[in-house]
Amino acid sequence: MTTSASTDTAESVLPTRRIAAFFDLDKTIIAKSSTLAFSRPFFDQGLINRRAVLKSSYAQFLFLLSGADHDQMERMRAHIANMCAGWDVEQVRSIVAETLHDIVDPLVFAEATELIADHKLRGHDIVVVSASGDEIVHPIAEALGADMSMATRMEVEDGRYNGTIEFYCYGEGKVEAMRELAQERRYDLQHCFAYSDSITDLPMLRAVGHPTAVNPDRALRKEAASSGWPILTFSNPVSLRSRIHSPSGTTVAASAAVGFSALVAGAVTYGLLRRKR
Repeated sequence: MTTSASTDTAESVLPTRRIAAFFDLDKTIIAKSSTLAFSRPFFDQGLINRRAVLKSSYAQFLFLLSGADHDQMERMRAHIANMCAGWDVEQVRSIVAETLHDIVDPLVFAEATELIADHKLRGHDIVVVSASGDEIVHPIAEALGADMSMATRMEVEDGRYNGTIEFYCYGEGKVEAMRELAQERRYDLQHCFAYSDSITDLPMLRAVGHPTAVNPDRALRKEAASSGWPILTFSNPVSLRSRIHSPSGTTVAASAAVGFSALVAGAVTYGLLRRKR
């Protein structure tokens, strides 16, 4: 009797198993690259020049059309690290805070907010995992109601980026961050969920027991089909504020307008770049 009672007591104080849903950000939760989306306000505040804006717009156009493979992500990492060298960190945070809702709100997929809400109702933690910089990802994650975020971190000296990346939250780096968080928060990754659009996030998807491809690129779609993973299509970007204020109301589709604007911007940018050459 004594042994049984002590066993029951021990079991009653054991923490219940915690589950997390890990979400990639770009093209999974929002319809654009989060980093490139802020190129205009960075230009307005004098952080980047017109050529960098054009280059970012063209990169966004390619990203929308085909996603980003490993080599493109590596080139983007080098480009962003070099471009950010010398930037004042507090100025970047201020710009993101001031323009966050205007830039990000219209880009959030309604289907993503519904999926996030569903996980929260089930008692799951929401974790946004992105290769974009922490100064951008963290405020977006907070606006989405996520519990945590993991993102790329730049080295800082005297309040400014020094052009070196401290942690690149990409590929195996995402898995490393997920495992550290799982140990800290007592997640069993085999009971956790992950959502992404890109084949570059294959390690992240394979690290959990419930992977799902969202708006997958061609390579990820093939992998998901062969592995029997669910495939979701998100195509309805709406204002995040409208989702928060009236979650039960009908949503207004904005994907056509966003897609058309992106195509026009990309086409114009491409023409300007060719003329410049």
